[in-house]
Amino acid sequence: MRINMRHVYGWLLLLPGFTLIVAFTHYPTVTTFINSFFSNQTVIRPKKFVGLSNYEYMLNDPVFLQTFKNTIYFALTTVPLSIALALAMAVFVQEKIRGRSVVRLAYFTPTILPMVAVANIWLFFYAPEIGLINQIFQYFNLPQQNFLGDTNMVLEATIVMTVWKEAGFFMIFYLAALQSIPKELNEAAKIEGASAWTSFWKITFPLLMPTTFFVMVNALINSFKMIDHLFILTKGGPDNASNLLLYYIYDVAFSFFDYAYAATLTIVLLALLIVVSLIQFGLVERKIHYK
Repeated sequence: MRINMRHVYGWLLLLPGFTLIVAFTHYPTVTTFINSFFSNQTVIRPKKFVGLSNYEYMLNDPVFLQTFKNTIYFALTTVPLSIALALAMAVFVQEKIRGRSVVRLAYFTPTILPMVAVANIWLFFYAPEIGLINQIFQYFNLPQQNFLGDTNMVLEATIVMTVWKEAGFFMIFYLAALQSIPKELNEAAKIEGASAWTSFWKITFPLLMPTTFFVMVNALINSFKMIDHLFILTKGGPDNASNLLLYYIYDVAFSFFDYAYAATLTIVLLALLIVVSLIQFGLVERKIHYK
């Protein structure tokens, strides 16, 4: 049997990347899935197979149900708001306005800041009495608000901060896409009597759909993995009103040292991401025209 050396070279080139993917993605996923069917191991008590007990406990865990609902709400709110704001900013700075470069820089600046730094900035904004927002309220004789201490406001407060942080990053992609659209298309529509809104909605926006899909995928991923701000702002409180699923997994694993239950929660998060990916690439992408 003759060996094709080109195939051997090809597999050797793929081997480093394949090894890293297996070692840091597939193997931990399989191990986590297996551990979700075992009890938590301690120094004096070895782990044992418990079947679906961890999943049954999870379905009756009020903290999990609260964090799961918070995560879905957080994702469904931050993603469209970030996309809409990013598109609006890109359209604005695309026009020939005075100080356009300065405006672009101002829009993009929050993106280059670490999330911990952003959280500290907004902690100053949201602080009761001495915070910037409450100082403005006091100036206009409006009632003071405890944004991070009110269960009815804390999640929305973190959403506002997240949108402020993310929109500038997504604006760059929209700005690049807008600059690639031929100006003749909008000029022809203007000659035919189309309004600016009609031209945008019928010509520009459909041509931006590939970029919108790309931005949407990244925004959804960020919404599920972004928990840095919770360490600074709320730590999931008050009463788990701002707790998200990934932060709860961290808390269970490294505060309560219940690795088996943390593995169970991780599998649920992975399943949720798989469902979201199937919806995105199975349904949404089919409606997008790349050419």
